[in-house]
Amino acid sequence: MSFTEKDVSFLRQTFTLAQETRQAGRHPFAAIVVDAAGEVIAEAGNNSLPPAGDPTQHAELVAAGQAARALAARKDSQAALAGCTLYTNAEPCAMCAGAIYWTGIGRVVYGISEQQLLSITGNHPENPTLSLPCRQVFAAGQRVTDVVGPCLEDEAVLVHEGFWTAG
Repeated sequence: MSFTEKDVSFLRQTFTLAQETRQAGRHPFAAIVVDAAGEVIAEAGNNSLPPAGDPTQHAELVAAGQAARALAARKDSQAALAGCTLYTNAEPCAMCAGAIYWTGIGRVVYGISEQQLLSITGNHPENPTLSLPCRQVFAAGQRVTDVVGPCLEDEAVLVHEGFWTAG
């Protein structure tokens, strides 16, 4: 699938949300879910830092869950989720890719790759990268999840500048 001007706009929204998440003292990750009509139906910033954070509350997992709940009452909820796109500033980790798969979201567009993120974070104790590309996770499933990325990498990386080396 191709990368469209609409994708550019929505992906840049995740960059803005990731910056807001960083300013709130959290890891700089964000995700939004957009339905087939182009409406944002879910959005989340990362909330995995202690003391109040939960390490499973990655932005993509939270947004995917919100989207599934938002569409659950529809008779065509599975088809509606398959028509959704999850946008995120960084490639979904294995946990988040699993959540996207299980909710049935049909498409993912991301900024920086997991490999590039690892080169930025290094061995930072708050981001012990599980280096497993989301495409590999999705390929192990029985339904198709289209993946577009990395995209706008030069912009996507900006929110991480200095974050993983501070303190």
